[in-house]
Amino acid sequence: RVVTFPATAAMAAGPPPPPPLEPIPLPVFGEEGFGEKFLRKTRENPLVPLGCLCTVGILTYGLISFKRGNTRHSQLMMRARVLAQGFTFAALLGGMVVTAMKSRK
Repeated sequence: RVVTFPATAAMAAGPPPPPPLEPIPLPVFGEEGFGEKFLRKTRENPLVPLGCLCTVGILTYGLISFKRGNTRHSQLMMRARVLAQGFTFAALLGGMVVTAMKSRK
């Protein structure tokens, strides 16, 4: 009596067909300059550039206050800068999540 296993039966049927010789072509995208990419990203997530501008503005005002000797106001601006940076980071993460959700659909 001969016992055959499923793997032996599959091998007896012949080898699997070879993979296609030509690869699947990848999509080709046009070149995008810095300005075009910046505008596209700004339209996709406008809160990030806004947060960056707020952070830079608060930092500049805080440094000016520090140079003038107004340490209390300078400390307040540095704390506000940290909040603005946190807002920018949250906007960046939120934009990444939204982009990831769009690409899944």
